[in-house]
Amino acid sequence: MTTRPGSWNEFCWMDLKTRDPAGTAALFSKTLGWCFAVDEEDWRKAIKISVDGRPIGGVSDVANPVYPPGTPAHIAYYLAVDDIDRRVEAATAHGARLVVSPFDAGDQGRVATLTDPEGAAFSLWQRRHFPGWSFPPGLAGAPHRMVLACDRPEEARRFYEKTTGAPLFCADFITAAGPGASAPRWELMVAVDDLDNVIRAHDDGHTSVTSPEEHGRRVVRLSSPEGLSFLVRRGEL
Repeated sequence: MTTRPGSWNEFCWMDLKTRDPAGTAALFSKTLGWCFAVDEEDWRKAIKISVDGRPIGGVSDVANPVYPPGTPAHIAYYLAVDDIDRRVEAATAHGARLVVSPFDAGDQGRVATLTDPEGAAFSLWQRRHFPGWSFPPGLAGAPHRMVLACDRPEEARRFYEKTTGAPLFCADFITAAGPGASAPRWELMVAVDDLDNVIRAHDDGHTSVTSPEEHGRRVVRLSSPEGLSFLVRRGEL
């Protein structure tokens, strides 16, 4: 996933919403090499996730009273757009359900949350002072691609293109595995140097589910006890 500050029409940030911030940090630090640390420059003292010193996401505790009781653990992904109000209007006109109307996130940007016609949640982000993640191509442990598995992948692809006004080049839309597949949701694929080492490090008793990818590359799904999951593949040689 080649990204740069200000890139439109690509996912640009993630927020791990969990009831176990410490356990979540320990697991993904061990398996993916991510660094979890308090952002001392943030007045909220929020926990940020970084790879090789480059921020890629944040962590939120859903036990915080700001969240409705019973909010499940999940990962929120943010899609960068040029004009959030116009893009929300386009999304809802093409079948999305508006969950949280656009609002200002301080001076960092403007955000809204929706559910697409396939049932997958996503957020739109219009930057002000915060553009999102940025890292060099091929950085191990960094976001590689976004993947949405659903019953109608081509319809989903067209929905996002109509919403943003352009194709999502770093996103894959694939057919769901079958009747036992989980509800549609976006998942982040992470590229690593040593996939076998990641699998060995993932020893918390949860199954690593492997599945084939295009060109014969192996993909592994790593999941936390709460069900926060990431797809992992070996990076390009």
